[in-house]
Amino acid sequence: MKRARQNPNSPAGQAEQRGANQRLLLGLSIHPPVIFQGFGSCSSSANSGMGRLQKILIPFLGLVLAFWFYSARDTFKPEMLRGKRVIVTGASTGIGEQIAYHLARMGSHILITARTEAKLQNVVRRCLELGAASARFVSGTMEDTAFAQHVVREAQTSLGGLDMLILNHVGASYFGFFDGDVEHVRKLLEINFLSYVAMTTSALPMLKESEGSIVVVSSMAGKVGFPFTVPYSATKFALDGFFSSLRQEFAIQSINVSITLCILGFIDTGKSSAIPTPAQGLSIPIPAPPPAPPHPSAGASAAVPLGDRTSLPPKNSLESHLFPQAA
Repeated sequence: MKRARQNPNSPAGQAEQRGANQRLLLGLSIHPPVIFQGFGSCSSSANSGMGRLQKILIPFLGLVLAFWFYSARDTFKPEMLRGKRVIVTGASTGIGEQIAYHLARMGSHILITARTEAKLQNVVRRCLELGAASARFVSGTMEDTAFAQHVVREAQTSLGGLDMLILNHVGASYFGFFDGDVEHVRKLLEINFLSYVAMTTSALPMLKESEGSIVVVSSMAGKVGFPFTVPYSATKFALDGFFSSLRQEFAIQSINVSITLCILGFIDTGKSSAIPTPAQGLSIPIPAPPPAPPHPSAGASAAVPLGDRTSLPPKNSLESHLFPQAA
């Protein structure tokens, strides 16, 4: 039988309402985990979703920014290098040779240097055929810092000044475990680092006058420590530290000479083919890193002043200007 609803204002009705309230409170006290568990699940799910979103978005944004930076169009025009007076070291073969050829195509005055005179003669001849305003060479070894300074003096005498110094030479080293040969490290530092410092110091008065550029061709081995390249890597780290710090000092002193560090990978040049590999000198099953093919685009960005920065070439815009056959 259906019970009649009591008048809520009567004593009986008020008692019935109190009983209903008590039953409601009793239900809440018995089942609170159900209600609050629901809230907890929603909150945990939301936090987990946001965490996953952040893990995806942050790397994605980083990739977008990196792509934008390295794909940005440069304002470089070949006419910028017409008539410029340029030193290119290590120019008898490989990257330095290709840089000299592209400078020649743009009508620069070129002074190249390396150890082998016969090869330098061939490069000079080819530069003149390609349209260099002038081309000459000085042969010698960069192990002697006096020779490095002599090259700069030759530029002052024969070119009447200097607009760009491209430092590209490198001494031969081995690919294997460090054997404790301190003399080899010393020799490599003379060639790969101290001669760079000597040439920069000697050339700086002329570069200040012309508001010119210093381009340093370096390596990933100067950014990340790789095994089997201890002496070579040490010299490249030294280059990065010296020229990155010098760039900051130029900014503080308002010296209008740009410094560009070009970071290259392992390139198949004449010297790289003579480097002992792990298969030749190590008894461990680690293959030597595959060299890039001997294509001139390996040194693309070294052939133009990119300004005060570190560059990981090649960049598309530089490829299209300097290496149209590869673009």
